[in-house]
Amino acid sequence: MKEFTYTVYLSEIVFQVKIAQQAASRLPIDPGNFDHIDVWCSIQSILGATANVSKILWPSSKKSQKRGKELRELLNIDENSIIADRDIRNHFEHYDERIERLFQGKSSVSFIDLAFNPFKSQKWETPKYYQRAYNQADRIVTFQNKTLDLKEVLNILENIKGKCSAYTL
Repeated sequence: MKEFTYTVYLSEIVFQVKIAQQAASRLPIDPGNFDHIDVWCSIQSILGATANVSKILWPSSKKSQKRGKELRELLNIDENSIIADRDIRNHFEHYDERIERLFQGKSSVSFIDLAFNPFKSQKWETPKYYQRAYNQADRIVTFQNKTLDLKEVLNILENIKGKCSAYTL
C-alpha cells in the first residue's frame, strides 16, 4: 500500500508542477500591454503550487516527516532546496497579517505595493517600503526585500517532475 500511496504523492507533485508551469507561461516577457491582475494571479499560482510540492516533500506535521524524508531520498532532492522555503508564499498567503504588522503602532508608513520594474535586465534594488514587487526581465518576485527567483524555482520544479515521471503513469 505504501508504494501506491507514494505514487499518488508523486502524481500530485507532477500535477502541481504543471500548474506552476502553466501559470509561468502567462507571465509577460515583453513590454507590450499586459494584464497586471493576470501577472499577480500567475505569480500567486506559482507560489501556491510550489508550496504544495514543498508541503509534500517537507511536511510540517511530525507524523508526516518520515514520508517527506523518504520521498526526498527517492527523488534525490537536496535538503536545502529553494522550494523547501515557503516564506514568500506565506507572505502572499497571509498578506492581511503583514499589513497589520506594517501599520501597527505607526502614525505614518511609506507604502508601495504591486510594483513592476522596467522590461530590461538590470540590477533593481527594491525599496524597503515596497510590499510586493515583480521584476519581469529577471522573473524575481519580492516581498519587503525578501526575494525569490521564479526561474530557479521553475527549473527545480521541472527537474523534480522529471524524477517523478519514473514512478508515475
